[in-house]
Amino acid sequence: MASKRAHEELPVIARFEVRRRNYLAPDGSTNRPLPVFATDAKLLVELYRSMVLLRQFDRKAVALQRTGRLGTYAVSLGQEAVSVGIASAMREEDVLLPSYRDNGALLWRGVKPEEILLFWGGDERGNQFSGPAHDFPFCVPVGSQAPHAAGVAYALKLRREPRVAVCLFGDGATSKGDVYEAMNFAGVHKLPVVFVATNNQWAISVPLRLQSATETLAQKAIAAGFTGEQVDGCDVVAMHAAAEEAIAAAREGKGPRFIEAVAYRLGDHTTSDDAARYRSPDEVQAHWKEEPIARFRAYLVGRKLWTKADEERLAAECHERIEAAVERYLTTPSRRPETMFDNLYADLPEAYAAQRHELAGESDA
Repeated sequence: MASKRAHEELPVIARFEVRRRNYLAPDGSTNRPLPVFATDAKLLVELYRSMVLLRQFDRKAVALQRTGRLGTYAVSLGQEAVSVGIASAMREEDVLLPSYRDNGALLWRGVKPEEILLFWGGDERGNQFSGPAHDFPFCVPVGSQAPHAAGVAYALKLRREPRVAVCLFGDGATSKGDVYEAMNFAGVHKLPVVFVATNNQWAISVPLRLQSATETLAQKAIAAGFTGEQVDGCDVVAMHAAAEEAIAAAREGKGPRFIEAVAYRLGDHTTSDDAARYRSPDEVQAHWKEEPIARFRAYLVGRKLWTKADEERLAAECHERIEAAVERYLTTPSRRPETMFDNLYADLPEAYAAQRHELAGESDA
C-alpha cells in the first residue's frame, strides 16, 4: 500500500495529445466546417481530376506489367488522396522526397507519365524528369529517404531559404531506424521538414499491429520533440489542409511536423505480390466503402461542382493522355547496355571502366 501511495504522489511532468483531422464522411457529407481553401471550386476540381488520373494511370501500368512491358510496379489504389493532397499544398521551390508509391505527387509536380513508366521499365532516364530538378527520385529502399530529407532541410536552414522538404513513406518505414534518426535530428535542429507516413495498414504482408504497439503513428513524433497529427488519408480535403498547415509552420521556422495519413491499401503491395494470401476479401471489401475518389466525387456532386458529363469527359481525357504517354514510352529507343555505368560515379573506377569498354565493344588498343 505504501508503494502504491508513493506512486500516486509522483508528479506529472508532461502530457501529450494527438489530434485527428477529417472533414468528409465516406458518403461525401461533411462532419465539420471546411477550411477556407475549400471555397475554391477550381482547386477542388483539380484535386479530383488528379486522383482520377492517378487511378487510371495505375490501372494502365499494371496492364503493361502483366504483358511484360513494364517492371514491378506499386499502385496507389485506395490512397490517391494522400500524395495528391500533400503535393497540392507544396510550392514549386519546396523539395519532394517520395517513396515508390507516390506517383500522384510526381504527376502533380509536373512529371510526365511516360517518365514514370521509363523508370519502372528499368530506364534511368525516367529520373531525368520534367518536374522540379531539385526533387528527389523515387526511393525504393524503405525509409532511407528520411535521412536525406533531414539533410536537405538542414541545408535549407543553413542557407536561410524559405523552403521546406517534404518526405513521404509508408507505415512500415516508421519501424526503421533511419526514420527515427532523421526525426530526432530534425527535432533537435528545428528543421523545415514535414514527414508524411501513409498508414495503409500493411507493410507488405505484415499488419500494423505486428510492427508497432503504438496507438497511433503520429505520436512517434512526440519523442522527437515535435507535433504529430493523424489525418483521414481517404479525405483529400483533410490531407491538403494538414499539409498546408504543416508546411507553413515549417517554412516559418517552427520546426518539423509529422502527418500520419490513415488509408487502406486496396490493391496488392506491388505487381509481384498476392495480397489474397494474407488478408481476407471481406476485409478489403469493407474498406472499399471508404475509398477517396468516390467520397470526393459525392461531395462535389452534392455541391453541384461535378456532373455525369464532367465525369465522362474526364475519363476520355485521362485515357487519351495515358495512351499517348504509353506510346511515347514504348517507342523510346532503348539505351545501350554500357550506359548502365553512366550515373554511378563522377569518375568511373578502372574496373568498371574496363567493363564499360567491353560492353561497348571498344578496343583497349
